[in-house]
Parts: sequence; structure tokens; C-alpha cells
Amino acid sequence: MPSRTNAKIEQLEAKILDVLRHRVGKDERAAKTHDWFTAAVLSLRDEIIDKWMESTRRTYDAGGKRVYYLSLEFLIGRLLRDAISNLGLGREMEQALRTYGLELSAIEDLEPDAALGNGGLGRLAACFMESLASLDIPAYGYGIRYVNGMFRQRIDDGWQVELPETWLAHGNPWEFERRESSYRIGYGGEVIAKGDGVEWHPAEAVEATAVDTPVVGWRGKRVNTLRLWTASALDPIKLDAFNAGDHIGALAEQMRADSLVRVLYPADSSAAGQELRLRQEYFFTSASIQDIVRRHVQYHGDVRTLPDKAAIQLNDTHPAVAVAEIVRLLVDHYALEFDEALDVTRRTVGYTNHTLLPEALESWPLPLFERLLPRHMQIIYAINSRVLREARKIGMDDGEIAAISLIDEGGDRRVRMANLAFAGAHSVNGVAALHTDLMKTTVFSSLHKLYPGKINNKTNGVTPRRWLQQCNPALTSTLRDAIGDAFLDDAEQLSALNALAGDAALGERIAEVKRSNKVALAAHLKDLTGVRLNPDALFDVQVKRIHEYKRQLLNLVETVALYDQIRSHPERDWVPRVKIFGGKAASSYHNAKLIIKLANDIARRVNSDPSVGGLLKVVFVPNYNVSLAERIIPAADLSEQISTAGMEASGTGNMKFALNGALTIGTLDGANVEIKDRVGDENIIIFGLTADEVAEKRANGYNPREVIEGSYELHQAVEAISSGVFSPDDKNRYKGLMDGLYDSDWFLLAADFDSYAAAQREVDRRWNDQKGWRKSAMHNIANVGWFSSDRTIAEYAKDIWKV
Repeated sequence: MPSRTNAKIEQLEAKILDVLRHRVGKDERAAKTHDWFTAAVLSLRDEIIDKWMESTRRTYDAGGKRVYYLSLEFLIGRLLRDAISNLGLGREMEQALRTYGLELSAIEDLEPDAALGNGGLGRLAACFMESLASLDIPAYGYGIRYVNGMFRQRIDDGWQVELPETWLAHGNPWEFERRESSYRIGYGGEVIAKGDGVEWHPAEAVEATAVDTPVVGWRGKRVNTLRLWTASALDPIKLDAFNAGDHIGALAEQMRADSLVRVLYPADSSAAGQELRLRQEYFFTSASIQDIVRRHVQYHGDVRTLPDKAAIQLNDTHPAVAVAEIVRLLVDHYALEFDEALDVTRRTVGYTNHTLLPEALESWPLPLFERLLPRHMQIIYAINSRVLREARKIGMDDGEIAAISLIDEGGDRRVRMANLAFAGAHSVNGVAALHTDLMKTTVFSSLHKLYPGKINNKTNGVTPRRWLQQCNPALTSTLRDAIGDAFLDDAEQLSALNALAGDAALGERIAEVKRSNKVALAAHLKDLTGVRLNPDALFDVQVKRIHEYKRQLLNLVETVALYDQIRSHPERDWVPRVKIFGGKAASSYHNAKLIIKLANDIARRVNSDPSVGGLLKVVFVPNYNVSLAERIIPAADLSEQISTAGMEASGTGNMKFALNGALTIGTLDGANVEIKDRVGDENIIIFGLTADEVAEKRANGYNPREVIEGSYELHQAVEAISSGVFSPDDKNRYKGLMDGLYDSDWFLLAADFDSYAAAQREVDRRWNDQKGWRKSAMHNIANVGWFSSDRTIAEYAKDIWKV
């Protein structure tokens, strides 16, 4: 065995040097670290390509069914470590690079995070792609190759500043352009009768071209394809206009095409922003559907057999226009009757809903939709007429029919994309048990009544390769020594750790691993923010998209209350605590950006106050991304999952933290409910109102002012923030934010505050019993293997995709 390893090391050494010279074009004496990075990626890529081609051939030879996963986001993070780990070449690559005086970890750190997503939706899509390959399921992921992503976040004087993410500045060694996979995407124009059918004559068009990235499964079992679309104008420069002196106007069409693939979630507070978003969604969806149908016809002939060979999964509502696009292609290009086309579409499409928030259940102004996509508007009206007739036939009342309609006929007439996705799919799934139940009783209650068998649950999962083995190698090694290697292939085998949870020596070893992760994170955050952190303090972490329903504000108000208590009662035995925040606020989301500023204002005040000594530190980590998550999660002691109950669909951060031995403090929301069931009530800290209690409180009248004034700690903290204690340069900065709590408090921060504060003191009590804490940490690691994306994907494959 050692000789085979040595041979592989020598082979990699020679390969890296050959690639450096002949493909990077550098002499090893002159090569810089970024040259070695490129050489390492290209050397590894050659191994991946062989497996990629073999995987594709196998699928074609078997005539197998493929999964097509359409998502506006894929938060894939860095790929080098992922590929090395899944191919089992970590030791060999490390030794090969060391020959040239290089450290693998330093080379890995040179890779920029791909700016293809923002939050949990995109990271879930990335976990799913990895699990599809690991389970040997043929699949394509479809999305947009964003040039600048959402944005790179810088913090200036506590405020979020949005800068372009330049991850592609020096190219991307993982990707391959596929010029043969190019499709024309049309907008506007008119629909003209022709014979028995119609023809859509778009007024403008762009060309979508595929760029492919290989996705490597565990142990290199299969390599699937992430296909991202880039856009170009059909006529990139109007030479006559250019030569006539209109140098900018001559490039207008190319600039318009570029705008489609520049930015993820362009601000939609303006009409132009809304139009760009709809153009983006149709652009990537149409290109993907055309590609899927083209491949099917090429290899299987009859479009009517599409459901037998293709399973199209819509990741949230963004690609919902796929329903109308498939029907359009089948009717207009393949001459199917409308009802047959709709039937083929429904049997092919599945829809995953990720949120019950009204603003995320996308809808478009009807005039905008009809102007941009006139043929699709006709098709949506036709689908709607059939859906509403079905509803009328089973005796549904006018209110229910209005809720079901794909067109909201209220004052501002809008096209409801979530209803279109629901009506055009054979399966509609939620992403946690609570979320799925709420789908049936809230936003989709009438559609559920019309199509009672459609809604099903698929609780989210995360890939244990990236979120345990790669990001926490020391813990992985300790677990292997304790329970063997079975969990590497099946995360549920971590349950063997339960029997050892009382083993003090093992608990000590796992605690040592945690402390070394905290030391490493403290050093990194010192470089990043200048704040010095105590690795022996409790690391209390809330890192996620900044949104009022996720309640970073609840955490901050409690931080102010704790700060006040520590100063007022220095005689108490306070647990030293480090509060770590991170996340981006959408560019046009004023309150979310104000919450980031508040976090930084509190940090500035608390961290410079000698009266709290080393008992409390607050740090906001700028530009939170996958690579930062891989550093932060293994170092966390406490995982903050404190959304208003009934508002978080699932969450996946909660799973990652628990898998790395953090205890959760949370509400009974999203997947927290199922985590509690798995790890046991004594190994999680639950507080606050339930989803039913939240709904009841909102329905029956809720007086937050009375609650705030009735809670001494809460009142003190809110008044301190409101009166400018933390913003001496602008005493009114947070007055509006705090007035919102007094006047409406939609997210029930005040209602849950006392319960949350009590839960935090329970955390202190548990932390002081280190033996008990370590035991709980081990039970968390042992019992969250079920939350592997392998299990989730296996359920999709069996119940929805039939692959």
C-alpha cells in the first residue's frame, strides 16, 4: 500500500511540474504561488475529467433518467479542497506540493469563493449537487454564471458597503465553455397566428452559452455537471453606429446582455430593477429548459417521454416560469395539444418551496410580464382557466378560487409565480416538517385542498464531507479513533458516539479540538477585525443572512441587556462570552443594514469598556461566505437559531453547528423542531412562542409597548439603544428601529425577550458544568447524522424523481 501511495505522489509531482511549464507557462524558479495554485487545480482537473466523461457515458449507455436542478443560486465555495477530499488525494497532494516548498493549506486559501449565491438556498443547492454525485445519481445543476455575484461586503465605520465581487478577475480554472450549447432567449414582441398554431416573434433576443463545472462525488464515484449560463448579444457591436461616433450606443445590446449575468438579486425597488430580475429568471430558465428538451429529443426522440427520462426540480420560486416555458416549447415547437403538453410538464416538474414570506413568493406586475413574455402570459391564462374550472367543479367558494388563481386580480394585478409552480408540478415539497405543515394551512391551503396529494416534506440536509470532514479534520480524526470509519460513508453511523458520551477522556479530546479551532478563529478574526478574543470564553455565534425575521436584533438587544447587567452586578460569576455576528443585508433593505450598524456600534462600545473586562466581546465578521463559515462553525460553542417561530422554512446552519458539537439555542422553528427530536430535549436550549402561539398573538391583538414596559431588562436595553447610548454621533439613529418594536413588533421580539434572556442564563449554567456541556456536545454530533443531504437526496430520488 505505501508503495502505491508513493507512486501516486511521484506521479502528482511530475504532473504539477509539467502543467506549470506547459499550460501555465512558468518556469518553476519564476513561478508565484498563484501559478502553483493553477497548476495544482489543472493537474487535479485532469483526473476529474476522466471520471466526468466515464460518468456521462455510463448514463447515456444505460439510457437512464437524469435529474435537472434549477436554482438561481449555487453557493459552491472553494472547490480545490472539496475535490481533493472526495478523490481521497489529500495526503498525496500535500506531499507533492511540499516537494516544491509549498503548503497545501496556503494554496487552497488562494482560491476565491465563487460568487454564485448568498444564503441557505444557494448553499443547499451546492450540498445537493455534491450528494447527487455521491449517491451516483446522474444530474445537472442549472444556474447563472454571475460575474460579480451579490456583492463583497466591506464595513466602513460600522456601515455595510457593497462592492463588486471580482472572483473571475483572473479566470476560473474549473470551468469549460460549451459553445455548442447556445440558445436564443427572446423578450417582448408579439404573438402571431399561423395556420392552426401561433408563432412568438420576440422584439429582442440574447444568446445564452453554457459554461460547465465538474462536481465530484464522495470517493470519486460520479462526477456530475454544474451548467451555468453566460449571456452575449447577437450583434455585440453595431459598427455603423460606432463609426458614426455613437461609441457607447453601439455597444448598448452587449451591455444589456451583460446586465443579465452581472449581479445576483439586483435591487428591485425600482421598475427597472424588477424588469431586470424577471429578465434574469427567464434567461436562465429558458436556456435550461431548451437544453433539457434538446438533449431529450437528441437521445430519446419523442418529447412525450420527457417525464420518463427527465426530472426537473425547481429550487424555490425563481425558476417557476419553467412551467410556461416547457408548455410553450411542446405546443409551439413540437405541436402537442395544450392539455397533453400541460400533462407532460406536470409529470416532469417538481417544486421546492423555501419560504412562506409573501415577498419571496414571487409575483410580477401583469403589464410588465405581458410586455416581456407575451406568449407565456397567454399560456398562464390558459393554465389558469383549467385550474379554476377544476376548483369550481369540486365546489370551492369564491374566496378559495381567488386564492388559487395564478393571477392576483386585486388592485395591482400580478402574476403569482408560486401558484404557477404549484399548479404546474406533480410534487410540491417543503423543507422541514413544520414548514410543510404550515404550507398546507397558510399560503397554499386552497391549492392543497384542490390537489391534496401534492404537498410532501423533504427535510433539508448538509453534506457531511464539507461540513465535518473538510472543515473540521481534527474532530473527524478524533471520531474515527473513537468509533471507526463507517460514518465517513454514512453519517447516521455517528450514532455510535452516543454510547461513548459519558467517556470523560473522549469528551476532553473533543473539547481540546474545539479549543484549538477557537484559537485559530481568534487569530483569523484578530487579523480581520482587530478585535482580540479569548478562546476560553463561550463562542456564541449567529452567522446568516441579515433579516428581521431571523432576529439578529433580538440577540443584539439581549447583548445590551447583558452588558448592562455585567456592569450593574460585577459581583456575580459571569461566564466570559464572545458574540460573533456575520451576514449580508440586501442592498435596498434599510432596517437590515441598520441592524449591521447597530451590531458594530454595540461592539465599539462594549469592546472598549474596561468595566466588563474580558467578560463580553462583540464582533461583526465582514463579508461572511462559505470559506468563513468553514472557519467559524467548527469553533462555535453556541448556535443561535432564534427566528420567529413559523418563519424559517428549515435552516441548514443549525445542522452544521450541531454536527460540529455546538449546542443550539433556538425557537421551535424550521428544522430546529426535528433537531430537538433527534438530539433530545436536554441537549438543546429551546425558548419562545411556538408557531401556533405566534399566529394566535398576531390574530388576537398584541401590545408590544405593554410587554416592553413590563420587562425591566428589555425596557432598559431598548431605551439605551433608542436614546443614542450606542450612537453618540447621531442620537436618533436607532429611534425609528426601536419605535417599530413599540408600535408593531411584527417579529415578536419583545414577546420572546424574557424567555430568550432566561435561556441565555440557562446556557451560562450549563457552560459552568463543563462535563455536562461536553456530554451534550457529543450527543449533538452523534444524533444529527440524519441531517445529511445524502438522506434528503435519497428521499427526493425515491419519492419525487423516481430515479
